[in-house]
Amino acid sequence: MNFKAAVWPAMLLTHVLGMHQGLAQEAAARDDLQQQRVAPFQVFDNLYYVGARWVSAWLLETDQGLILFDSLYGDLVDLAVDGIRELGFDPDDVRYVIVSHAHYDHAGGAQRFQRDFGAVVLMIEADWQLSEGEPDFREYPRPMRHLSLGNGDTLNLGRTRLRFLQTPGHTRGVLSTVFTVYDGGYPHTAVMFGGAGLNFEGADRLRMYIDSVGQLLSVPGVEVNIPNHPAFGDVFARNELLQQHQDGDPHPFVDPESWIAWLELLRGDAQTRLDAELAAN
Repeated sequence: MNFKAAVWPAMLLTHVLGMHQGLAQEAAARDDLQQQRVAPFQVFDNLYYVGARWVSAWLLETDQGLILFDSLYGDLVDLAVDGIRELGFDPDDVRYVIVSHAHYDHAGGAQRFQRDFGAVVLMIEADWQLSEGEPDFREYPRPMRHLSLGNGDTLNLGRTRLRFLQTPGHTRGVLSTVFTVYDGGYPHTAVMFGGAGLNFEGADRLRMYIDSVGQLLSVPGVEVNIPNHPAFGDVFARNELLQQHQDGDPHPFVDPESWIAWLELLRGDAQTRLDAELAAN
């Protein structure tokens, strides 16, 4: 809500206090294990959702073990651990934790997967440095430094191959991943954009972000968006459609047009913000 200068100070104070209270309530809801609990579910032959209502964690099954994309944080780590078990897997089989970027909601549980299950954590070098310094938003248990990745690096686990892209902006070391998912044995190219949020400032970072979106748009044949926040890809609405899926129906998560449209929207929003910042200086 925008207030005019004529608004009485008491009214403005009431609004501000109410807004802060609402933000506090939202933050508390995000951290609450019961409010964030989501039953884990299978999306593709080899990919499962084990995340929370507001932040994602994805489990990729390979013939040589499991790969976890992001690790949740705080009490919510139990959602990922319990979800892995509910799906019939063993958390001890998580070979790698791929951290999309070093903010608490994605990296906060990585140390636990290292400590309790022996997983190896992967991040872009710039975000390893971020994880070792002053946190952007809030503190979290810092993972022990394992493997650093760079743009174009790959990881092979059994017959599964992942390709990594450094797509900075949201942080300076955002890690995006290109990999293959299967629907009834049929392959589809999937991408996780590791840092889609525009909750940062600075022309340099905005230019990085715009370039990163352009890099993702240049990846050929992308059909599936695997977001690190469910809202970025309508994950739960698509899963509802998946539960009603009949043989011969298109898979609800296979949607190349929406992938491109979403990235174009993100790029346009970032460009608008960049133009405004440059005009103000």
